[in-house]
Amino acid sequence: MIKLTFCLTRRPEFTRESFQKYWRETHAPLVASVKDVLNIRRYVQCHSLPAETNAAFRAMRGGPEGYDGVAELWWRSYEDMAASANNPGAAEAGQMLLEDEKRFIDLSRSPLWWGEEHEIIGS
Repeated sequence: MIKLTFCLTRRPEFTRESFQKYWRETHAPLVASVKDVLNIRRYVQCHSLPAETNAAFRAMRGGPEGYDGVAELWWRSYEDMAASANNPGAAEAGQMLLEDEKRFIDLSRSPLWWGEEHEIIGS
């Protein structure tokens, strides 16, 4: 499986709660609406708990500030993911998602990367 992992930091005008509501109730349906054209097999949102929930754990480890959430998107293979490039609607779908992301995500503080999963402990 090929996975895109996206660590999200909200725009300053959003509270954590309003950011997560927009992400779940507005953005998620947009992603779901283009899953076939982009060959997305799975999409998961991991919403952060309040900062004070993680403060002691973060301090104990000397870690940086956390994110407001993490999005994970899966494709069966690199070829499956790349195949959407041949779909005329894929570029339009990707642009639509990016335009919506600009509304609520601080993209300059939200890293993303491609990776290949290696399951160590399964369910």
